[in-house]
Amino acid sequence: MTTTLDKRSSKLNGRLWGARARDWAEVQEGQFAAAFHAVLGRAEVGPGTRHLDAGCGSGMAAALSATLGATVSGLDASEALLEIARERTPAGDFRQGDLEALPFDDDGFDLVTGFNSFQFAGDATQALREAGRVTRPGGKVVILTWGDPVGMEAAGHIAALKPLLPPPPPGAAGPFALSDAANLRAFAEAGGLTPVELTDVDVPWHYPDLETALRGLTSSGVAVRAAEHSGEDALVAALTEFLTPYRKPDGSVGFGARARYLVTKV
Repeated sequence: MTTTLDKRSSKLNGRLWGARARDWAEVQEGQFAAAFHAVLGRAEVGPGTRHLDAGCGSGMAAALSATLGATVSGLDASEALLEIARERTPAGDFRQGDLEALPFDDDGFDLVTGFNSFQFAGDATQALREAGRVTRPGGKVVILTWGDPVGMEAAGHIAALKPLLPPPPPGAAGPFALSDAANLRAFAEAGGLTPVELTDVDVPWHYPDLETALRGLTSSGVAVRAAEHSGEDALVAALTEFLTPYRKPDGSVGFGARARYLVTKV
């Protein structure tokens, strides 16, 4: 008898990313808004576009797409985040599930986006294959990840979290593994997609005060896992140390970040 290892990751990711869903939706998700706008513009989203956001979180990108006239759907591991997505876009079709087994029909979408999502699936290659399956022939799949970490101020918050996390599994890719252009293209090709265009976009992060910055940065699934492993006090202390140099005279906090996205065709 052959035993197949189930690599689906929604149970763990749903718990981690749903733990502080409102904080994510109200503070942190919007730090990537510039990237959402850039991708939707490049994909020429408009009336009649059928758009699936795979790993949609609390639905900001889907809501923006809907304002452009698209018919939007979303999938996420966290039911808590999906509740917010449904509030934002009541006409959208938002479902809980795994990126590795999308609950949608073949060829059902003109555009599938993965904003920092595909690469964190338990089986990332299968997640891309699924994205391709539900995209019509000639449609687009867009993969977004971190930009080049060299000189990126936001990369410091990843470094601050690293000592607080449990050891990664052997051979696990780091958070910036796909920031390399060649790696990102190879990732897409392994999932059966054809790379078309690679673009970088600045996504500066800004918060009105330190309290809000901490609320945002502690809301990610990675930060929640760090708190579970090392304690909330250690998490807050590490992020406060990271944020201190970026505090402005008016009390606000801001620093630079970059995203990189690859447009592919099915």
